[in-house]
Amino acid sequence: MLCLKISPSRLEKGKMRKNSIRIKTDKEIGIMREGGRILGVIKTELIDKVREGTTAYEVEKTAEKLITKAGGEPSFKMVPGYRWATCVNLNGGVVHGIPRKKTVFKRGDVVSIDVGMFFKGFHTDTALTVGVKTDKETNSFINLGRQVLRDAIGEARYGNRIYDISFVIEEKIKEAGFSPIRALVGHGIGKDLHEFPQIPCFTQGKKGERDKSPEIPLNSALAIEVMYAQGKPDVVLDSDGWTISMRDGKISALFEDTVAVTEEGPLVITEAN
Repeated sequence: MLCLKISPSRLEKGKMRKNSIRIKTDKEIGIMREGGRILGVIKTELIDKVREGTTAYEVEKTAEKLITKAGGEPSFKMVPGYRWATCVNLNGGVVHGIPRKKTVFKRGDVVSIDVGMFFKGFHTDTALTVGVKTDKETNSFINLGRQVLRDAIGEARYGNRIYDISFVIEEKIKEAGFSPIRALVGHGIGKDLHEFPQIPCFTQGKKGERDKSPEIPLNSALAIEVMYAQGKPDVVLDSDGWTISMRDGKISALFEDTVAVTEEGPLVITEAN
């Protein structure tokens, strides 16, 4: 689940604590790793639901069932006003898509699934994009985000800055001829779903900007998100009050993992391992 970059939105569970990245204890990181591994397994099961003829609602019900069975709570249902465990977006939809029964997946669709879990007092958050029998060009567009997320995670190291993550995302997306989304950000994560810092998919491009960016401390946890589009980066809020889509209707994609910053380097904790 994302939050708007410019001003706080109702999608936030709580306010981000300004200029203070919350440090977790080893025990807390351990809890997040446990919850993240479970969420990673759930994510793989949700991928299997994305096929021709199934619906976004089926993805939603599967996620809700699996999260509850694992002893967790859907993080997104803890967001005031949001009643679903997942966000499911198609094609030009970027984030916060409501998983409706009428949203039926068809050949050629690009489907993004975002899901979070609150487990033993801590949130983890992950997202991915898959194609429904999509063509080679679209598959290449989707695979780009998967690789860029890996590259961005590699920058989540003690002593680096948030800028370094944003720089890699922007550079790789633009290099491939696409647009990083500017109106939405990744975020810190832990006891709250959205914590400081915000993690944009772009940099300001100004001299000295890196030095102003927050340093990444040990035992911090970050929900790193890669959001990008085939067309222009401008987005619009749909009439449902939640779904954020590309203004020009071009296809977009979303990839996200929760990462712990350890002495050994960045550790992806929302993988099924």
